[in-house]
Amino acid sequence: MSAPPPFVTQLRASRAPIELAKPGAGVITLRVEASDIWDTVRVIARPETTVAELKQRVVERLFPNPHVDEFILKFRGWEVLDEHATLADAGLVDGSILLVAYRRRRAVR
Repeated sequence: MSAPPPFVTQLRASRAPIELAKPGAGVITLRVEASDIWDTVRVIARPETTVAELKQRVVERLFPNPHVDEFILKFRGWEVLDEHATLADAGLVDGSILLVAYRRRRAVR
């Protein structure tokens, strides 16, 4: 009997998943939420993928004209400081949920 799919694959996302690896054995599925625009994207990646690569692909997909350095990734409420670390080294597992947000607060217009 196989394990049920992770929670993140059951939630709706308006965009197609970002595939950093082909779906199959040895990959993890992550959910990345952008609080400023209330949007979500699923990411399929290998645990060896770097946090920097994940962040770049997500920011490019969710934000127009992105400057990747203006954004941070948070996991369990804390900023992921070492972007050169792998997803596994950062503690991300299948079904993890991350938040991508602007590094500095933006003025409300």
